[in-house]
Amino acid sequence: VRRFWRPSCADELVGDAGSRVRPGPGRLCETAVVRLFVAVTPPDTVLDAVARLRRPARPGVRWTTREQWHVTLRFLGEVDDPAPVVAALDRAGLPAAEARIGPRVGLLGRGVVMLPVAGLDGLAAAVVAATAGIGEPVGDRPFRGHLTLARVRRGGSARGLLGEELDRTFAVREVALVRSHLGAGPARYEVLHVRGLDPAPSAGA
Repeated sequence: VRRFWRPSCADELVGDAGSRVRPGPGRLCETAVVRLFVAVTPPDTVLDAVARLRRPARPGVRWTTREQWHVTLRFLGEVDDPAPVVAALDRAGLPAAEARIGPRVGLLGRGVVMLPVAGLDGLAAAVVAATAGIGEPVGDRPFRGHLTLARVRRGGSARGLLGEELDRTFAVREVALVRSHLGAGPARYEVLHVRGLDPAPSAGA
């Protein structure tokens, strides 16, 4: 029997190998379309360093919060049922990685103030391959790992916000399937599923 996503069911959904699927709070049990992405969250030591960066108040610039800091590996968009995504992630070979964030604040496109994150290309490609056919098409855009610090709206300027240095490395040992709740104010993120990554093969194995 197929298990549909019910975002407010009291029981916890469990993926393959006992991996966790966290139900969300809310109304009575009901099926719902959900907006999803797969992401890596840096450890607290790295997030503490990010939090120490300058964040000057400026018209037209909206800073993200610590709860929103992550590196998106695959944006899925609106999905009827997260269960196939969970199953795809659990079945896939997803390698552990070492990531480097920095070395300085930069600009992605015209309006995203961010920190680049390197070292996740292989993991992102594995996630994309595992979830092919689910959600929005990935297209031909190359993966550009980054952590979004702020968004600059029309009329705003990133002048003076770029170039601050931060350079850290961190081990990536899990990825998360995350639901994005949109509405008035900043987006709110809810972790639905955590998938531990496969350990790197030992030298000489």
